[in-house]
Amino acid sequence: MKTHRKDHVASGSFVAGGTQPRLLQAFLGTCVGVAIVDETAGIGGLIHLLLPEPINLQSVDCPHKYASTGIPIFIAELVELGAHPENMRAVVAGGALVGPLAPRDMNLDIGGRTADTVMDILRQKKIAVVASETGGFFTCTLELDMQNWRWHIRPAGFDVPATQPGMPSPAALDIAMAIESVRPIPQVALKVLRIMQEGEYDIGKIAEEVKTDQVISARTIQLCNSALFSKSREVCSLDHALVFLGQELFLKLVISAAVNSYYSQCGNGGYSLCKGGLYHHAVGTAMIAEKIAAMTGKQAPAVAYTAGLLHDIGKVVLDHYIAGTYPMLYREFQDRQAELIDVENRILSMDHPRTGEMLARQWSLPDGLTEAIRFHHDPEKSNGDRTLTTIVYLADLLMSRFHTGLELERLGTDNLTNHLSRLDLPANRFDSLVDLIPLEVLQPAAETTGNGNGGQKPT
Repeated sequence: MKTHRKDHVASGSFVAGGTQPRLLQAFLGTCVGVAIVDETAGIGGLIHLLLPEPINLQSVDCPHKYASTGIPIFIAELVELGAHPENMRAVVAGGALVGPLAPRDMNLDIGGRTADTVMDILRQKKIAVVASETGGFFTCTLELDMQNWRWHIRPAGFDVPATQPGMPSPAALDIAMAIESVRPIPQVALKVLRIMQEGEYDIGKIAEEVKTDQVISARTIQLCNSALFSKSREVCSLDHALVFLGQELFLKLVISAAVNSYYSQCGNGGYSLCKGGLYHHAVGTAMIAEKIAAMTGKQAPAVAYTAGLLHDIGKVVLDHYIAGTYPMLYREFQDRQAELIDVENRILSMDHPRTGEMLARQWSLPDGLTEAIRFHHDPEKSNGDRTLTTIVYLADLLMSRFHTGLELERLGTDNLTNHLSRLDLPANRFDSLVDLIPLEVLQPAAETTGNGNGGQKPT
């Protein structure tokens, strides 16, 4: 059996090359994936597109994430490698709807507009499209085997085998015991959270407090130098991090490091669809929430970031039970198109927002954060200030629809326009929210996989 290198092609990027034992894979929700192959020349690749065109033509930070600019660059790269347009064949997938659309909400059909732009460009370039599965609510994976140029389009997230089939639903006592058994967020991080909420703090004293926890200290420094937060020079100590990064970013990194430790209790096979999926989703949600808060001026960005990091803490408790329910989950998600918390309640008689609220109260988190954790799937039900909860909901929705493949998630969108209105955002500004998604959230290392048979060729 030959060994393949598996590359996850992240949003806003593409991979192109010649024949080699390499499997390209893109997880697609509302994003659009395009595989193009010139089998005669032995050249091909895959691009993962986020939006139909740039929001601001004067400021295009990454042309690869837009169909109008990314597809021409991708084709030019294939030609540079030796492919010929007349021999190219394309496969297009993704472009799912964000949610049910009324006529007034057509601005939300971003995936459809991205797919249309792709098709227009391929038609202009006279590149034949041999397969296209776009639209609907279909969340999928597009794969291209560069060894034999076969392609697959398959439902995403349900290729993990059930490890505990037939596992019974947990009782209330089981949930309480599971909450007690999970390793909590370290006390030093909870203390930092409370201090940040109060708004007045001595950063020097906080730094000294963090130093007392060697694990959090080491992970904070590691995060400083990661792709998510890296600056131009290496950070080698907490004191260096504090001086170089500034107070606010330093505190964010401390909390992020603590949450990493907490989410690491989950492996693959539960909510997480890839290594570290829950944590990457949490950080992405936090970064988007922070940007939405800054853009709208409706909430303190640091508070929004923290709420985004913590919104899914309940999943760590329920992960053990979810791992054994994949066949049932598959039917619920794919056949019924059900929202995640509805599926959780049918299968487990519990959901992760309520479990997260129990954790938040046990850890004595501030009321605003607890509300955001409890109602991030349905801000309308929040009893307090719905602004923070709405920001987290939108950030979570953007991650789940445009960075799919990290974790099990599906949010309802029936009240999406109302949620946007609460932040004074018209539906035609939704593209600008999508443009806030940080492309560096999912940049996983290559994996190796066995050389499978079957699949389709773009012929």
